[in-house]
Parts: sequence; C-alpha cells; structure tokens
Amino acid sequence: MANTTFSGPVTSDNGFVGAITGNVTGNVTGTVTGNVDATAGYIQLRTATTTQIADATDAVNTTGKAAGTIVFNTTLSTLKIATGATATSTWVNADGTTAVTPA
Repeated sequence: MANTTFSGPVTSDNGFVGAITGNVTGNVTGTVTGNVDATAGYIQLRTATTTQIADATDAVNTTGKAAGTIVFNTTLSTLKIATGATATSTWVNADGTTAVTPA
C-alpha cells in the first residue's frame, strides 16, 4: 500500500477540496460531510431544520444526499436517515418512525 504525506488545503482531480490534519488509514469512499475528529472521539453530523428537510429544493436534499445519509434535525433534536439519493427521497427518524417526503 502506498503512503502519501501532505497538509491542507488539499485539492484533488476527483472533487475533494479541503484540509486534512493527522492520519487517514484505510479507505475513504463517497462523500464525507461534516467533521470527524478521532482524537476527540466524536463525529459532527450535518444539521438541518424540519423546514429544510421537507423542502426538496434545499441543499440538504440536493447536495450529497444518498441512501443512508444521516442528518440531525435541529428543530426536533432527532436523527433523520435518507432512504434514497433523489431530492424527493423520504427521510425517516432513526427509530423508523415519522417519515418526511420532501416536496
């Protein structure tokens, strides 16, 4: 396996733009949104209000949405999980209740 050492900001030919601090070990696939701080032991999720989640034209539904995307609903303090990648794909609460289909 090849190793590369660099410091941010970093721009790649396949769309990654950002800064990397520390080590990345293993595979990174797909879209990474938010902050991952392994040292502090937390992951910061993308956030949106109930209104944003229900709006098919909002960025939460048009940018980086994929089946399994998790968003923290700041209005209700709940986790929503996308069931698909389209702007009108349904969001469900992490416990399987309360589906919202953006319109």
